[in-house]
Formats: sequence, structure tokens, C-alpha cells
Amino acid sequence: MNLINPEHIKKRQTIGIISPSAGLAPLFPHRIDNGKAMLEKMGFNVKFSSHALEQAGYVSALPEERAADINQMFADDNIKAIICSIGGNHSNQVLKYLDFEMIAKNPKIFLGYSDITVLHLAFAKKSRLRTFYGPCLMSEFGEFSEMLTYTREHFEKATSKTDPIGIINPSFEWTEEFLDWFAKKDLTRPRRLQKNKGYEWWKQGKTKGELWGGTIPSLNHLAGTEYWIDLKDKILFLDLPEGDNPASPLPLSSLDSYLSDMDNLGVFSSIKGLIIGRPYFYKPKDVETLKKYIEYYTRGCSYPILYNANIGHASPIITIPMGIMSSLNSEKNEFSILESGVS
Repeated sequence: MNLINPEHIKKRQTIGIISPSAGLAPLFPHRIDNGKAMLEKMGFNVKFSSHALEQAGYVSALPEERAADINQMFADDNIKAIICSIGGNHSNQVLKYLDFEMIAKNPKIFLGYSDITVLHLAFAKKSRLRTFYGPCLMSEFGEFSEMLTYTREHFEKATSKTDPIGIINPSFEWTEEFLDWFAKKDLTRPRRLQKNKGYEWWKQGKTKGELWGGTIPSLNHLAGTEYWIDLKDKILFLDLPEGDNPASPLPLSSLDSYLSDMDNLGVFSSIKGLIIGRPYFYKPKDVETLKKYIEYYTRGCSYPILYNANIGHASPIITIPMGIMSSLNSEKNEFSILESGVS
């Protein structure tokens, strides 16, 4: 797809904060405060949208109100980038209220992950805008005592620099530890990091293509809709999120069902590369089951499959410009992003 690259973000510019899905901001104001302080420490100004800090049940506001926030942030010339406060499961509700034509005329960095997958694909399909799969305000920028260095460096490389992003090395350490936000245990100490084993190649090979993907339940929300991206000859990345609570894994039975949906769509037989982000709270035996699922759904395919990338709900994470030309090479143990996503 011929996507529009937004302009790179510079210090002293203003970043807008929206909550297009879950209404968690008023429940955890300390995460909002930490995230805002981190962005200010990095040299940016911060502005919250009208409904970013609200809650209406499990979402932040009515679909029309959340969409209005998005439209207003894109229309505001003083806002140079937009970051989502957090994900959720209801970004799909706002799609029919978005002004995609106006958004296309006002390209700017749009950042988030998890359920924000829905908006990434919709902006690409309807506005031809390249957006960024990466950290959210509360979960990553709001980390105590500050944002993890790996996450910050990859955010800055993807959004502030116009050079090709280049080789994506795995982080030296990682964590999935959850310190209860309600009890503010996340303010008592940094999360414990453990050594990262690095990349695993579940299938050898090399390939090059546009990089698309996201959190698998949210990807599947768009199957069969006008917002779906044709994944033929693309490299697909999959993010495996949490389960029913922040400290539980996505059930393997649910994952198998989601993978079946993608198989029925012909995804696995049409892509030319696959990246699996580090699963959240999966034990070694769960990873073995995941590998068997992937082997089953990609049987007969010859493209490379990379596992344990810094993508998704375990930390730290990279920032991915959607639809960017990328490459996989198992012989060199390399995952590379070959272009810049900003102008």
C-alpha cells in the first residue's frame, strides 16, 4: 500500500492523548501522571482530549464522543502526534464516526498497541496513513520509575528520526510482572527483569515485505469488514495479549480459535513471513503448545517464522511503523525494518 508518512515529532511539540477504547484513566490517575511526566521529561508538551480521562462503564465514553476526540486531535494543527492512553476491546465502535478524509489531509503520528490494532488498520485502509504499533501512555510511558530504556529508544528511533530504523536486536532483559495498579504496588518498586533468551526461529528462511499485524483478537474484529488489510505477500506479526485479568494469559483454547479464524481467511497460506511476539504470562509448556498450533496452521508453508520478538504485552517493546518494508533472515538471526516511517 502507498501510505502517507507523517512528519517526525520534535521536542517542544505537543502530543495529544486519547482513550479510544477502555476507560481506565480515572481508575489509575498515577499512571496518567507518570506517563505525562515521562513525555514532558522527553521534551514534549501534553494535551488530553475531552474524554481521555473519563469512564463510561468499561469504555471511556460513547463511541461518538471517542471518535470526536480522535477527529479533533487530527484537526488540531497544534497537535503533532497522538498517543493512546491504553488499549481495551472496543475501538471497533468508533470506526463509523471517524472522518477519514480529514485525517488523510492532516497526517500525524498515531501510536498505540493492543486493541488500537483496529484503528491502525482502519487508518491505513481509509486514510492511507502510516501509524505506529507501540507503547501507550499508561502501560509504558507510565512505568515506574520511568519508561524502560529499550522501549524509549525504539519509540524515539521510529518517531523522531528519519533514517531507516535498521536491525531490531532483541532486548537483553524482559518482564511480564504485574504489580497491582489498584493497590499502587506499581509505585513501590520497578518491575523485576529477567534475562531474555533472544530470538527463536521456528522455521528457517529469509524474506522481505511489508510488515502488518497486531493483537490477534483485535485483528479478527475486522475480518470481512471494509477495514481489513489484504495480507497477501506481507510479513505478519502477532501480539498475544492478556486473558480476563491483567495477570493472566490468553487461554490457549481462545488462541486456537483466533488462529482458526485467520486460517479460514487464508492468511497463513498467503503471507511470506510470520513474527510471534513474546506471549504474555505463557509458561514453557504453553509456548510448546503455541508452537504446535503455529506449525499446524502453517503446514506446507516455507516462509520464515520468528518467535520471541519484543512485540506486545510483555515489556519492553519496539515501535513498528505499520506497512513498513522489513526483512527476516534466520541465517543471520536478523529482523530488520528497512525504511523510516516518518518524513
